[in-house]
Amino acid sequence: MFRSFKGVSCSCAIAAILACAAAIVSGAPARAETVLRIAMTAGDIPRTLGQPDQGGEGNRFTGYTMYDSLTLWDLSSASKPSAVIPGLATTWKVDASDKTKWIFTLRPGVTFHDGSPFNADTVIWNVEKVLKPDAPQYDTSQVGVTVPRMPTLASARKIDDMTVELTTKEPDSFLPFNLTFLYMASPTKWQALFDAAPGDDVKAKSQAAWAAFSKDASGTGPWKMTRLVPRERLELAKNDAYWDKARVPHVDKMVLLPIPEANARTAALLSGQVDWIEAPAPDAVAQIKQRGFVIQANEQPHVWPWQFSRVEGSPWNDIRVRKAANLCIDREGLKDGLLGGLMVPATGTVEPGHPWRGNPTFQIKYDLPAAQALMKEAGYGPNKKLTVKVQTSASGSGQMLPLPMNEYLQQALAECYFDVQLDVVEWSILFTNWRRGVKDPSANGASAINATYSTADPFFAMVRFLQSGMAPPVSYNWGFVNNPTFDELIRKARQTFDPDARDKALAELHAASVDDADFLYVAHDVGSRAMSPKIKNFVQPKSWYVDFSPVTMN
Repeated sequence: MFRSFKGVSCSCAIAAILACAAAIVSGAPARAETVLRIAMTAGDIPRTLGQPDQGGEGNRFTGYTMYDSLTLWDLSSASKPSAVIPGLATTWKVDASDKTKWIFTLRPGVTFHDGSPFNADTVIWNVEKVLKPDAPQYDTSQVGVTVPRMPTLASARKIDDMTVELTTKEPDSFLPFNLTFLYMASPTKWQALFDAAPGDDVKAKSQAAWAAFSKDASGTGPWKMTRLVPRERLELAKNDAYWDKARVPHVDKMVLLPIPEANARTAALLSGQVDWIEAPAPDAVAQIKQRGFVIQANEQPHVWPWQFSRVEGSPWNDIRVRKAANLCIDREGLKDGLLGGLMVPATGTVEPGHPWRGNPTFQIKYDLPAAQALMKEAGYGPNKKLTVKVQTSASGSGQMLPLPMNEYLQQALAECYFDVQLDVVEWSILFTNWRRGVKDPSANGASAINATYSTADPFFAMVRFLQSGMAPPVSYNWGFVNNPTFDELIRKARQTFDPDARDKALAELHAASVDDADFLYVAHDVGSRAMSPKIKNFVQPKSWYVDFSPVTMN
C-alpha cells in the first residue's frame, strides 16, 4: 500500500500526510485547484505588456483579463448587444461649452496587482505611454495598436486625485467607445523595472522595462499573470482582490495555448488536452457534439470582408467590378457547406434592423448573371480575366477559416472572370500590414486585404475605414478611400452627441458605403467555440469579447 511513495522524499510524504490530516481535523475536504485550458487561434501569445496585439483575440485574452480601461463592455448578456459601461471611471461627461473636453470621475479603492493605487496620475501616465514621445514610458510598440483606435485623443490633465480631463483634437462623441482599448498598466511596477535596468540611456532603459513588464505584468484586471512561455502558454490566476466582487473569477487558474490550426485545436479538445477551443473545425462539429462537448455560438458585431485598394491603378476603382464581386458570392452556400452553418451572410457592415443600417439601394446578394454582365460591361470575360491579389492570414482573431474561405471565394469569383491570387501571411503580420496600408511594400502587390473587424461601435465599424483622414499611418483606411460624402457624414456623426441623431447620420454613412460597394462583404462571425461539458455558467455575448469570470468547472 505504500508502493506509491517510492522515490518520494520522506519530508514530502510527511507534508502530504499532514495536509490531509489538517483537512480531516478542520472538517473541510481539500479542494482541488480548478484549471481552465483554452486553445486560441493565434500563432503566439498576444502581447502582455498592456496593449495587446493580434486584434480582437489579443484584447479578449491578454487585454480584458489582466487589465481594465476607463470604460468597459457589458459582456453579461447573450440576447442584447454589448454596451459601454463604467469601468475604472464611474462617470463621464463632455463639457457643454467645449465639446473637445471630457471629465472622467475615477473609481476609488482600486489597486494594481502589485498593490499600488489607481488614480488620476496613473491615467495620465497610461495616456502618455502612447501619446507623448518625450515621456520615459512612451513605447512605440504600443502606439500602433492603440492610437489608431482613438485617433482624436490629444492629452490628459489631472483635476484632482480621482478626476481627469481628456481633450480631443475635435469634438468626438465616439471617445467613450475608443477608451475601451486603452488599458491601465501599473506605473509603479514599470518604474521599478526602469530603475533596475542598466545604463543611462533612457530609451534603452524604457525598452528593457517594458520587456521585463511583459513577463510579469501588473494591471487592475480580474486575472493576474503567473507564467509566460512565448509561443507556448500563458498562465493566469484569479485576482481575489479584484475591485468588482461580482467579477472575481470562479476558476483558480486559466491556461492559454496558441494553436492556430483548426484541426489541431479540435484534436486537442477531443483528446482532453484542453477544455475549450476557439473556432472549431466546422466539419468536426457533429463529432464534437456526439462526444458530449458543447458548441457555443452567437451572432457577433463583426464582418468578414475584403477591403479594397482605391489608389491610382487599382482594379477596384471601377464600381462595376466592386459590385460584380459582391454579386458573385453564394454566401448561403458558403454557410451551409464549408462552414457548417457557423456564419451569418453579410449584406453590409450591419444587417437590417440595426440602427445604422439605413436604406442602401444596392442589394448585396448572389446573382451570377448580373455579376457576369457587370464584368463584361467593364471589359472582362472568359478570355480576358481580371487578376487581383488579396492578402490574408492562415488563422487569427475573427478570421474564422481564412484559407478555406478565400479558396471558396477564389473559385466563386473565377465564374465572374476574376483570377484571384492569395498572399498568405501570419495573422500578427497581417494586422501590422493592415495599419501600414496598400502603399507600403508590405502589401506585396495586393489590391485587397482580408482583415476582419468588430462593428460594435461607430469608429470601429465604419469611420476608420471610410474617412480620408484615417489613411495610414493614422488608422485603418488601408485602401486610401477618399470620398467627400463619407467625410461629411462622419464629421456630422462624430460631432453629434445625441444618440438618436448620431445613429441617423451613421445610417446615412452605411447606406452610402454599401451603395459604393467599398468592401466585398462576405460573412459575420458567430464566435463559435467548443468546450467541455464540465464548463458551466459561460455567457456567449453578442461581442468579440467574453467574460471569463463567471465560468465554473465541475
